[in-house]
Amino acid sequence: MNTSRIAIDWAVARESNRANWEDRVPLHEEAYGIRQLDDPNHLTSVVRTDLAALAPFLPGGTVSGLDVCHLQCHIGTDTLSLARAGARVTGVDFSPAALRSAADLGDRLGIEATWVESDVLEARAAVAGDYDLVYTSIGTINWFPDLDRWASQVAGLLRDGGSFYIRDGHPALYSIDEHADGLQLRYPYFGNGQAQPWDDASTYAGDGKVDHPRTYQWAHPLSEIINSLIGTGLRILRVDEGTMLPWRFSPRMVEVPGGFAWPDGERDLVACTFTIIARKP
Repeated sequence: MNTSRIAIDWAVARESNRANWEDRVPLHEEAYGIRQLDDPNHLTSVVRTDLAALAPFLPGGTVSGLDVCHLQCHIGTDTLSLARAGARVTGVDFSPAALRSAADLGDRLGIEATWVESDVLEARAAVAGDYDLVYTSIGTINWFPDLDRWASQVAGLLRDGGSFYIRDGHPALYSIDEHADGLQLRYPYFGNGQAQPWDDASTYAGDGKVDHPRTYQWAHPLSEIINSLIGTGLRILRVDEGTMLPWRFSPRMVEVPGGFAWPDGERDLVACTFTIIARKP
């Protein structure tokens, strides 16, 4: 990665990112092991983790019977798992190839879902209706330069009394040099409005390579994430930080039950994820 940050037009950055995510679709169809979903009782590990965190804040402790909007749904494995848990689901993504893959998977499994092609920063205008739960997890908001605009879309999609859930990579994690021999800071924790350019043909899942390796991402400290939600009028119900990821951020990470973590002796030194649950009054 180039550790410098650059000013770039959002439309240009978005299109570069979209081309990269389009390339990821066939790679992730293979790497995600989507045939596991042929088992009618199977839920992805991401959704199992998130439903457990959400349960104390949902009526009856479940998403069953709720209208759920999944932002940045990618190829729909988590979206369809939410539907399998009883939710009426709408998946939103900016990649046409990802949505085609999601729709094909839902049709094959006989699971009803609505799919909407939209940039999340335009989601309120693109998505019909309002929702009991807006859900996003994991590896999401670093793709956006403007979190106030992101948070306004989330709040706009919620009906009164509805909840928002996000689990994502922790900003402290993203400041670490993933290739260093130890826990060494390399990248900015605080954002300045400029993008971090990446040139990486690999993806976080599987061994394939993409044809469009250039992406742009933005640093956002935890305070900015929380305050963007508070600024829309949402009430923060809970914030958690975790030590495990569902993907191997660094080659030094070791596999543990449910994901990947830093080696023993380092695990309590830096957060890997954060979780926020908020509610619209």
